[in-house]
Amino acid sequence: MNIGDKIAALRKAKKISQAELAREAGVSREIIGRYERNEVSPSVDVAKKIADALEVSLDYLAGDSDKASFDKQTLKLIDEIEELEPSIKDKLLFLANAIIRDAKTGKAYSH
Repeated sequence: MNIGDKIAALRKAKKISQAELAREAGVSREIIGRYERNEVSPSVDVAKKIADALEVSLDYLAGDSDKASFDKQTLKLIDEIEELEPSIKDKLLFLANAIIRDAKTGKAYSH
């Protein structure tokens, strides 16, 4: 999926119009349409503004991945975890690992 397809898919998933995205990114609605049709590509600065408006990383928006590995909320959570005291961080990671393990186990047995 290329950058235009990602912009269109993410915008539709957020249920915002081209005009709303354009306003948040500081560009015209017409240029958003051109990006989505892959007629032109945004500059790095504009792509960053679009990524922020769509709450994804610039890396995801401009990269080759079809899966958003880290959205803005996840990145913020990672930053907050990094700022915790080591003992609290260890407890949180233990709990997160236990929940992930249980979810994977439940999924494996549900098939």
